[in-house]
Amino acid sequence: MAMFGPQAKPFFEDKNRAFWMLQSAGWAGYFVLRSLGGLANAMGLLFIVPTALSTATGYSLTLLMASIFRRLIHRAPLLTWGSSIVILIMSSAVFSTIEVWSHATFYRPGAMPSGIEFLGAILLDFAVLAAWSGLYYGINFYLLLEEQADQLQRLEHQASSAQLAMLRYQLNPHFLFNTLNSISTLVLLKQTDRANAMLSRLSSFLRYTLVNEPSGQVSVTQEVETLKLYLEIEKMRFEDRLQTRFEVDPAAAMARMPSLLLQPLVENAIKYAVTPQEEGAEIVVEARLAGDRVQITVSDNGPGLNEAGPRSTSSTGVGLANIRERLSQAYGNEQRFEIQSSRGGGFGVMIEIPFQTEEAREPA
Repeated sequence: MAMFGPQAKPFFEDKNRAFWMLQSAGWAGYFVLRSLGGLANAMGLLFIVPTALSTATGYSLTLLMASIFRRLIHRAPLLTWGSSIVILIMSSAVFSTIEVWSHATFYRPGAMPSGIEFLGAILLDFAVLAAWSGLYYGINFYLLLEEQADQLQRLEHQASSAQLAMLRYQLNPHFLFNTLNSISTLVLLKQTDRANAMLSRLSSFLRYTLVNEPSGQVSVTQEVETLKLYLEIEKMRFEDRLQTRFEVDPAAAMARMPSLLLQPLVENAIKYAVTPQEEGAEIVVEARLAGDRVQITVSDNGPGLNEAGPRSTSSTGVGLANIRERLSQAYGNEQRFEIQSSRGGGFGVMIEIPFQTEEAREPA
């Protein structure tokens, strides 16, 4: 249950409401200060009347100025500032004329000013309107910058999400081709039970890849289950030549990680360790908790880098470079990607990421 009621909305969320509140409060303050100043200088209560007329004049003039400034603010800087200065001078002249006239009417009815004498208060009125204009443009430029910053943040988020989607959906066309080719072969050989089993597993695997968000995260346990689905499909192709082993520390099982991050590493191992060797190879997936970090390793006992040569970073359609990029997108500098290889053979990749759980990701 909320203790403090609904969260207050930002003041400038409704810009029209904020303008009227600031406009009214500002000119009310002007009226009070001018009235107090007149009373302090022994001008009498009558001083409130011309002050009220001056305040109404300033209030009305600034409404007109706001209407014009609203159109100028999006124009070229030279036009905006040049036109604003001209409007400011003209408004100050009108403001001064009305103010001088109102004071003369109530305090010197027999000596009405004429000509340039009506501009006797232009310096004060110019300062007031200039301050109002500065606040108007300052607040609106700030709001424009905030809007542009929010838009830039949204675009960056969309670009990041699009890049993650692109990285994840470069989904191993070579794996799909081989699987479908194997299914086709089984159908031709009339091994319908095996073909149906492979189709069912492929369907489950593809359903998982399409349902999960490209930028989403899953637990280590879910990622391992997906790998098992994938490896069951491949095992129907390689049979006993493909051996697998999973060693997942229970403490790391619920850790969150980007979905389908490990699948291209396993596919890489199949291509470079299982396929070229008649006896096949074993693929080992390990996950353990090391302090506040999760270390995940995918390794094989194949020929490694020595006999097979460098493993191409684009061999799986996603590749090692793709995984590096996904880790960088998800964790920035809070991740580690390390290739492990020895002269005696074997190849492995160790990924280290911050330990996060679903509970830790939920907002407070």
